Parts: sequence; C-alpha cells; structure tokens
Amino acid sequence: MYIDLVVLIVLMIVVIFVFKKFDSFVYFIGSLDILLRILAFIRDNLPVPELRALLARYFPSSIPSILARYMNGIVYTIFVWVYVIIFMIFWFYITRTFFKKK
Repeated sequence: MYIDLVVLIVLMIVVIFVFKKFDSFVYFIGSLDILLRILAFIRDNLPVPELRALLARYFPSSIPSILARYMNGIVYTIFVWVYVIIFMIFWFYITRTFFKKK
C-alpha cells in the first residue's frame, strides 16, 4: 500500500506548517534519510532474523527507495533531482554551521 508515502508526505507537511522555515524542511529530509539509511544498515548487518524481518517490512531503505516504489520515468527523475538538490542544501547548512562554530 501507500502507507510509507503517505506518512512521508504528512510528516513533510507538518514540518512545513509547524516550523515555517525552509531550513527546517531541509534538516527534516536530511535527518529522515540518514535515519532510514542507518536502519537499513542495521537490517542488512544484524544476524537477528526477527529484527531483520521487522525492519524490512516497516522501514524503507531511503527516501529515493520510497519514490522508486511509486514512480517511474521522468517524474521519478525529477523528484530524485529535487532530492539531490535538497541534500546539497543540507550539506551547505551543515558545513556553514561547522565553520561558524570555529
């Protein structure tokens, strides 16, 4: 079903309406994707079959894997490029914060 896509869209809308800043949205996307990738790493490298099955069933590998599940063609390509641009902005924010603290 579309539950993972619906949850992702609802969370993005909540972040946009609660924080009302673009950088909050960028931090949310970056943090969520990092969390999903950590869970995918745990799923792939942990020898506990029950936990592996639980993580494989309820948590996708990354945000692009959610997009790939429901889109294809040019629409998928456009959304992945938007995702890449958001991650470049995320990297810029992280780098700027790192150099500001020095």
